[in-house]
Amino acid sequence: MASRIGFIGLGNMGGPMAANLAKAGHTVIGFDLAEEALGRLEEAGGTRGASVAETVAQADVIVTMLPAGRHVRDIYMGAGGVLASAKPGALLIDSSTIDVDSARTVAKAAEDMGMPMVDAPVSGGVGGAAGGTLTFMVGGGDEAFAAARPFLEIMGKTIVHAGGNGTGQAAKICNNMILGISMIGVSEAFVLAEKLGLEAQKLFDISSTASGQCWSLTSYCPVPGPVPASPANRDYQPGFAAAMMLKDLKLSQEAAASSGAATPLGAQAAALYALFCNSGGAPQDFSAIVKYLRGAG
Repeated sequence: MASRIGFIGLGNMGGPMAANLAKAGHTVIGFDLAEEALGRLEEAGGTRGASVAETVAQADVIVTMLPAGRHVRDIYMGAGGVLASAKPGALLIDSSTIDVDSARTVAKAAEDMGMPMVDAPVSGGVGGAAGGTLTFMVGGGDEAFAAARPFLEIMGKTIVHAGGNGTGQAAKICNNMILGISMIGVSEAFVLAEKLGLEAQKLFDISSTASGQCWSLTSYCPVPGPVPASPANRDYQPGFAAAMMLKDLKLSQEAAASSGAATPLGAQAAALYALFCNSGGAPQDFSAIVKYLRGAG
């Protein structure tokens, strides 16, 4: 059965996600500060809202894809925001990648107003958003997850219930800390191989079938050649920008500090990506860290 969906945040990820909901037959009204983003939603069959309040007022489901925790808190809890404007019982899905504390604070405020909410950050990049193949890591109660799942399945391929509110964010932060650390390790190995006279393809052929095998090597190899689909073969045009990796690594370190977890490699990865981004690498794919490491050597 078709639902009325309010979608806030129609950027590189949110735009295609909203378009897939519209293509599935749902009535999608969207809001974004960028006129271009609103135009793309209309082309996909959605309609534009003039404000957050108008966008969510009659929605059965509200989806948000926003840059950071402060934006999520403002959009949900601020004057004229989602909680003040949505109808009772509306289902709330936040797919932003934010800090765990913000996710839990907003979810508690929503629960107090009788609105079920899940945090559902994604993995899969712009290509996954466009193709409807995203992975959703979902935090929330069982009933809220069950209600959200049919909509998430339109936008994604893999839907995992991680636990209570905030655990979706925890899963995303932990996963991307692994990814950032492993990409640096793979990149360092290729830089060392170059110095030692070992061809990149030979290292790939060996390590991709040996104990060094990992996703950063076999699916997203940071040097041109071995994996044709990797950004290294497109001058590091971003599938996932270094600036976004740095954001997630910073979140991991904030979470580590607040929880008392020891993450020394996560801290070093965050420091290296900060150096790379500050040297001009922010808009490039995160795998372009190999170029920074090559220069540092």
